[in-house]
Amino acid sequence: MSEKELTITRVFDAPRELVFQAWTVPEQFAKWMGPKGFTASGVRMDLAEGGAWRATIGNDEGVEHTSAGVYREISAPERLVFTFSWVSSPEEKTLVTIDFTDLGDKTEMTFHQGEFSSEETRDDHRAGWSETFEDLTAHLIRQETNR
Repeated sequence: MSEKELTITRVFDAPRELVFQAWTVPEQFAKWMGPKGFTASGVRMDLAEGGAWRATIGNDEGVEHTSAGVYREISAPERLVFTFSWVSSPEEKTLVTIDFTDLGDKTEMTFHQGEFSSEETRDDHRAGWSETFEDLTAHLIRQETNR
């Protein structure tokens, strides 16, 4: 792995299908996407290989960031691969690969993103995704409670 790549592994107390749906159902994605203090809106997904996705995250101070990309691989519920870039800086395009491993009533998610233009950009994304995955954890707990 390059020094300009990012890998985060998390185990969630939810079945693999639910974790995969959290990434691929717009209404669910909007409920957890974004680091602390941000909420998602305008989530659009054409969930097909070659299909586009787009989401805007914003905070109470009016700061907004829109990300977008194209799905490269969809192997439900095992793997999801898509491009990722901020609309404000489309030249900084990375590839995200997420593997979902079935652990019975739990799921291991291995999130990989790269290659970044710098280690600083990678570290900024690590901080943002780490906070975002805390929100994903809370979302999955709510989903499990409502099942």
